[in-house]
Amino acid sequence: MSEFLTLSVTGARVHLDPKIGNIRSLIFRAGDRDLSPLHTAPWVDDPAILADETIPIVERRLSGDFFCAPFAHSDVETNPIHGWTANGPWEVDEIVQNSHFAMARMTLGRPVMGARVTKEVRVEAGVPILYQTHTISDGADGLTVAHHPMVQMAGAGRLSFSAKRLALTTGEMPVAGRNWLKYPAQSTDLSSFPGPGGPVDLHDYPVGKGNDDFITLVEAGSAPLGWTAVVREAEDDIVFVLKDPAVLPVTMLWYSNGGRQFAPWNGRHIGVLGIEDGCTAGAEGHRAAQGPNSVAKSGVRSALRLGSLTTHIVHHATGCIPRPANWAHVADISIRDRRLILTSDAGAQVTLPFKAGFFRG
Repeated sequence: MSEFLTLSVTGARVHLDPKIGNIRSLIFRAGDRDLSPLHTAPWVDDPAILADETIPIVERRLSGDFFCAPFAHSDVETNPIHGWTANGPWEVDEIVQNSHFAMARMTLGRPVMGARVTKEVRVEAGVPILYQTHTISDGADGLTVAHHPMVQMAGAGRLSFSAKRLALTTGEMPVAGRNWLKYPAQSTDLSSFPGPGGPVDLHDYPVGKGNDDFITLVEAGSAPLGWTAVVREAEDDIVFVLKDPAVLPVTMLWYSNGGRQFAPWNGRHIGVLGIEDGCTAGAEGHRAAQGPNSVAKSGVRSALRLGSLTTHIVHHATGCIPRPANWAHVADISIRDRRLILTSDAGAQVTLPFKAGFFRG
């Protein structure tokens, strides 16, 4: 991986792609196991696809996680899908590697709606957590943002979430005729979302086969931590994704399970679960996010308001641990006294070190 920037410390290794700023791969060492929570598309080394400029580079090099600004397609200004943050080169400003942590700071090579965007990626020795911070300074207008981690699912899984007030789909199907969720629809019960064949439990993976589905979950209340956890059966581990819900009030789930039959997907993008924490109007679009929309009507903001001397800081964390014996699913995740605490449905707990003040200072 000579073309990538590698951050390595005891127990963690991350490869960054400065060409587009994404996380190419993430590996945590747990005893004699390597845990790889994130997905890489099967075509990323295909010369024909890499040379095809009709495909956005974020899709040609689709892997891991990337920062979207704006999220998805923009109908406000001309951008590739998911913005230049996911398609443009980043300048590496600083790299620090020692026995305690490894860190890289980068700056996007072009402005986003007039704003300067910087990135910090960090792993710490003996801690199975990837920390990311994006800072958006100045600019103008309303900007949608989201992280885009993709979890590889070799088999079944069980999802759990911080409290949500609403789950909703919009009227546009991602891929018509290959959907297991109903469009449009909404529910306050994540275990019973409308589907064309009957209610769908969003806690179970997969929700379908040969499908491509997209749904937005809206955070409830003013909890200090938003989270998603996935117990992966085949991998026998737990992947968890953490956010500040005040900054990223929605979590969008993308079920990519063979539904896209066109290039470069060609029906081979299978068993991929996107867990996309953002400040957006979901699938309604960038312009819709700047005004009235379904997400905003539920009581949260759907865009970051940019302006001169205005700074937005977006913190995000992704981790993975071996599944402890008898854990069916994660009931709660909390932060207390520099510790991240995962609690099972039976009340058992796993405690990990967590970077002090990472969320909300």
